[in-house]
Amino acid sequence: MSIVLLLGFAALFLAFSNGANDNFKGFATIWGSDTLPFRSALSFATLATVLGGIASVVIADTLVQQFSGKGLVGDALANTPEFALAVASGAAITVMLATRLGFPISTTHALVGGLVGAGLAQSDTSINLANLGSGFVLPLLTSPFISAALGLIAYRFIRWRGECKAAKLPTLSAAAASGFTQTRAGEVVHLLSASAICFARGVNDTPKLAALLIAAQLADGAGSTLLVTAAMGVGGWLLSRRVAETMSKRINHLDAGQGISANLVTAALVLFASRLGMPVSTTHVSVGSIIGTGAAAGTLDLSMVRNVLLSWVATLPISAALAFTIGILV
Repeated sequence: MSIVLLLGFAALFLAFSNGANDNFKGFATIWGSDTLPFRSALSFATLATVLGGIASVVIADTLVQQFSGKGLVGDALANTPEFALAVASGAAITVMLATRLGFPISTTHALVGGLVGAGLAQSDTSINLANLGSGFVLPLLTSPFISAALGLIAYRFIRWRGECKAAKLPTLSAAAASGFTQTRAGEVVHLLSASAICFARGVNDTPKLAALLIAAQLADGAGSTLLVTAAMGVGGWLLSRRVAETMSKRINHLDAGQGISANLVTAALVLFASRLGMPVSTTHVSVGSIIGTGAAAGTLDLSMVRNVLLSWVATLPISAALAFTIGILV
């Protein structure tokens, strides 16, 4: 089998793995707060992700160039199928392993590890550490802290508004004290915010994966985007349950107010970063906002938070080691 066909398989397997790990992240708060059953939430999540992937052709073309490896390694190496194969394979194996274990990790983080590992294995020159830090590592490290802080603030604001309404209407029950988030309109806002996250994830992730096909000249921009989007949708539909259980039921015991707060923060940050060409992780932003709302409400499972954070720490070195090994072999 030729190296080009292997690369095509590896890139689409990475897209499939990305869908399996990331597809449900926007709707984690929907299932976690019992707003929708799992299968209904999954259907909405898949549809929004596919629409975001298609829209990425217009919204996030900058990310395609960034994740081709150019600027991190030499242009000549970045354009070779051997380099792209090592990157895609290292990232794909890492993401699928985490998915089967139920850990919501960052495909972006795995790709960065793959770029570094493949670059070290195949480049005659050093990795551009300045670009690695400013263009990749800094957005990935800061985004979960920003989203956690904003999630905490947003949830406290929504809860404060609910308490104000409850004080003005003392006949309200305790269940209605959260105000707007418990109404039908609140449920609609929750669903729209969840859809916005999945749409934003499709916008942000699809170009990163399509770049692997484009760099090796396997397909043009539109063709690569459609192939990657389809693989992401199938992977999310078939294998997202374990990660969904972790995010929806085990990190934080969510209510509707927390769900809306976390989702609005996540969608806004991911779309903003996509427009600026910043490779933030939807996973880090989404989990960070869920942790922030949980910290505000005192509903976190700290042992699960610790395990998820450890899986994040392990992502880059594991994907780098795998990409390095594959890069040596090919």
